[in-house]
Amino acid sequence: MIRVLLADDDALVRGGLRALLAAEEDIAVVGEAADGRAAVDVARRLRPDVVLMDVRMPVLDGVGATREIASWPRRPRVLVLTTFDLDEVVDDALDAGADGFLLKRSTPEQLIEGIRTVHAGDALVAPAVTRRLLAAYAGRRPPDGERLIRAAQLTEREAEVLRALAEGLSNVEIAGRMWVSPETVKTHIKSILAKLEVRNRTQAVVWAYRTGFVG
Repeated sequence: MIRVLLADDDALVRGGLRALLAAEEDIAVVGEAADGRAAVDVARRLRPDVVLMDVRMPVLDGVGATREIASWPRRPRVLVLTTFDLDEVVDDALDAGADGFLLKRSTPEQLIEGIRTVHAGDALVAPAVTRRLLAAYAGRRPPDGERLIRAAQLTEREAEVLRALAEGLSNVEIAGRMWVSPETVKTHIKSILAKLEVRNRTQAVVWAYRTGFVG
C-alpha cells in the first residue's frame, strides 16, 4: 500500500485528489495539509511514502517544504504538482530535492501512474515536460562551468547513462539501450549521484541541464 499525503491550500483540490485516489486498491491517503509548514509537520508525524506537493502555498511554499523533507535521512518521495509547466518555482523545487512533478491538468491515469512511479523510484515523472522545463530555464542561464568540472569524474558508461536519464528513460529502457542488466544501470546511477554530489536521479538531470552537459 502506497501511503500518500496531500499538500495543497485549495480544499477542493485536496477533496478531488482524495476521491480520485480512494478508488485505487494500492494507494491510501493518510493525511492532508493546507500549507507547506503543515506539510512538513504532518509528513514527519505520519511518515507517508509519497507527498503530493503544491508549489504555491502560504506560510511555507512547496519549495521550502520539499527542501526540508528532502534533507531527512529517511524521507517520503515528493511529487510536485503545478498549474504551469514553465513555472520557475517548479525548477527550484526539483533543485531542492523533489523526485518529479506533474501538471495539475494531467489525466487521472497520469497522476496515479506518477505516484506509483515516484514511489518505485525508477523513473522521472512526465519526462517530456521535465525536459522542456529544465531546457527552458537552463537556456536562460549561463552554464554552471564550475559544477560541470565534476563531469570529468564520470566514466564513459556513466556519462552515457546520465544522458539517457536526461532523456527521461527508465532503468529498464537504459539497460535495453546499453545491452546491460537493470542492476548494472542502478550501480551506474549510484556512482553518478555520488560523483555529482546530488541526492537523486531527478537532481542528476537538473545538474545535466544546468551545467550544459546536455541541452
